[in-house]
Amino acid sequence: MCTVYFVDEATKKKIAAYSAKIRQTTASPFGSDDQIGMLNLIDASTRQAIFSRADAGKAFDLAVDHFIGMPGWIAANDPGFQIWMTHTPRGEELADVMKVGLDHNKLVSYSGDAISMYTHCGTHVDSLNHFGYHGKVFNNFTAKDHLGSRNWTVNGVDKHPPVIARGILLDVAGLHRVDMLPPSHGVGPEDLEGCLRHQKTEFRPGDVVMVRTGRMRAWPDPGAYMTNPPGLTRAGAEFLAKGGAITIGADNHCVEQAPSTDPENWQVVHTYLLAEAGIPMMEIVNLEELAQEKIYEYAFFGACIKLRGATGSPMRPIAMPLKD
Repeated sequence: MCTVYFVDEATKKKIAAYSAKIRQTTASPFGSDDQIGMLNLIDASTRQAIFSRADAGKAFDLAVDHFIGMPGWIAANDPGFQIWMTHTPRGEELADVMKVGLDHNKLVSYSGDAISMYTHCGTHVDSLNHFGYHGKVFNNFTAKDHLGSRNWTVNGVDKHPPVIARGILLDVAGLHRVDMLPPSHGVGPEDLEGCLRHQKTEFRPGDVVMVRTGRMRAWPDPGAYMTNPPGLTRAGAEFLAKGGAITIGADNHCVEQAPSTDPENWQVVHTYLLAEAGIPMMEIVNLEELAQEKIYEYAFFGACIKLRGATGSPMRPIAMPLKD
């Protein structure tokens, strides 16, 4: 099969996927202290190159909103999204928690709120400590040496730089001329290569790659959105990793095909991308507007919350078309 990208030998040495071995964590090509993997391909020159081409006249918001009852990963008993008021104007008049008196509270209508949620809720990034093999994560950091009572001390989302890079959309549902791929459809190299050719899109090392399955059409129905999503196979993930992707995301809740077809690994793409290839993932990304306007190449901007040691974090990614 003829590939649709070219990676020179010097660049291959910077791509962890070329030294990966199945079901083993990979040592980073960027050194024994590295905690961000393929995000190291972002530098001042790459940021400047894509920023200079961005057309700020239109911005595509790729995030979903958070609300009580939203679809989310609760199969492993993680908490869904909750929000509650901690202060209301009338409540402050009655409680006077600031001890300022009724007149102040009638004048100053104070509202406040708090949230609770799993860090992998809504549009979010998965960091390199989210999944690994045999108690180790990317770059061979071990749970024995780097996992405390509350969080990992390495590979957390707090290490991620703001991502300013070229982004590409692979509209696999569009390739097949359907609104949404069938349940559990495996997106492999043939789909991805066919999509690149169909769209006439060039895939380059350093790209943020988003895969559209159409599953966002089912949002926000939890049952329809979460059940048996189409997504990447391991072979599809390898295709993108070896092409030099620095982040791989999708419009489903897990990026990968579910349920897994590997009888020994229920998260075959997660473990491959995070532990073997050193590539952070993005999930629940709204790609519908980009696909409708056939924006297949764009400037990608995104930054996660700096939650120290966390395995995931909400992100609000933005895409801007490129100037001619």
